[in-house]
Amino acid sequence: MKKNYKVVKCTQSNTIDADWSKPFWQDIDSAEICLSHWPVQTEHQPETKVKIQYDNDYIYVIFHVKDCYIRSVASEVNDDVWKDSCVEFFFSPSPGNPDIYINLEANCCGVILAQRHTGPRQNSRFFDIEDCTNIQIATTFTEPIYKEITTPTEWTLEYAVPFDLIAKYTDISRPESGVKWNANFYKCADDCSYPHWITWSPIATKQPDFHQPGYFGILEFS
Repeated sequence: MKKNYKVVKCTQSNTIDADWSKPFWQDIDSAEICLSHWPVQTEHQPETKVKIQYDNDYIYVIFHVKDCYIRSVASEVNDDVWKDSCVEFFFSPSPGNPDIYINLEANCCGVILAQRHTGPRQNSRFFDIEDCTNIQIATTFTEPIYKEITTPTEWTLEYAVPFDLIAKYTDISRPESGVKWNANFYKCADDCSYPHWITWSPIATKQPDFHQPGYFGILEFS
């Protein structure tokens, strides 16, 4: 069954600082990224949660991860961040075009990959590097992690994505009460010593594949 998350409009200003416990996020429900569907992955499953809010200009997203095996070596925008300890937000921002989606991926050091597709991996286009600088982002880690951390460690990643940036790459139904987007959230780490591919809303494919807009859940804006 597809998951549903109600996204509230924020009532206070926000500084992007990767603070999971700050007042801006305290009363916001979290969604758990906890579904593993594929036997190819290890049994390791980091505890991962996400919260979302919006205002007239931005969608705000924050992830909190409890992990034991953390790696982060990608250092350039649109690099292979999914190989690192990574969190991902895939979304279709226009109900009239549910197959058109954006994947926004970030490793635990805040390196971004942003791409738009017109169907599963179809007509893919990376966001311009200069445009990606308009995404405000903060993380727990500030330097690459070349030697994998192998002790229990918590980390947080937070960002604000401008609606004007999304509108540059695809049609967008700007959030307001009653608007719905299709979306899914993921945690992965392809090249860590314990690889995993974990989702918020379920995906029924035989092999790990996050590029499945037909399985996206629902973000319902209030």
